Amino acid sequence: MARAGAQGEDERDSSAEPSGAPPAGAAPRAALHEGEPHGRGPGRLGWLRAGVLGANDGIVSTAGLVVGVAGATVEQGPLLTAGVAGLVAGAVSMALGEYVSVSTQRDGEAALLATERRELEADPEAELAELAALYEGKGLSPATARRVAAELTEHDAFAAHVDAELGLDPDELSRPWQAAGASALAFTAGALLPLVSVLLPPPDARVPVTVVAVLLALALTGAVSARLGRSAVLPAVVRLVVGGALAMAATHAIGSLVGSAAGL
Repeated sequence: MARAGAQGEDERDSSAEPSGAPPAGAAPRAALHEGEPHGRGPGRLGWLRAGVLGANDGIVSTAGLVVGVAGATVEQGPLLTAGVAGLVAGAVSMALGEYVSVSTQRDGEAALLATERRELEADPEAELAELAALYEGKGLSPATARRVAAELTEHDAFAAHVDAELGLDPDELSRPWQAAGASALAFTAGALLPLVSVLLPPPDARVPVTVVAVLLALALTGAVSARLGRSAVLPAVVRLVVGGALAMAATHAIGSLVGSAAGL
């Protein structure tokens, strides 16, 4: 009688479960901490941070170039030529470097996935034992680790193994062309600021206006980068602003010396 009553109680509890409950395998919302990235959030944050850093490179390198040229001459023609040349060269260099780097990363990921697929086909039992050992090493009991490994293997053996062993998602491998395009666009967006700032004002105000605009932009990119990385804002801003100021001071001094020596 007691067992029958307990079974009836369980049935009533399960039937009373709300229809909006999360599906099996999904983390309950109450268990997720607000403000922490879950699922694919870290990947998106990585792209955002890469974009901010690319824009920062465009700001600093182009600002150093045009301010250096302005140390020799404030005529619009040389400044425009140097600025556009620096923008194009920097964007191409960023895109090429990112493409080569991410292509190498993707090749490595593809090789690891191919090796894992071969191992699963050659000896699935050994791979199941390996997966269970990985979960046991994370703190599960041997019996629980074996059960978890078996259930995951039954659902999708390949995905379970590459996630646990390699930390990869076969559907989310690195994209070289996307990375190259994003780097080029970010660099170009950043480089346009000092280029416009040095061309629009009257000749006597070109360097001061450019310096102020660049330092404000660096403070903004430093703050955004720190926010995305969940780190302290002030140190990031100070590093970028001081570094950018030193770069512009150095290039302006060298431009002034070279301009004087060349009689400009």
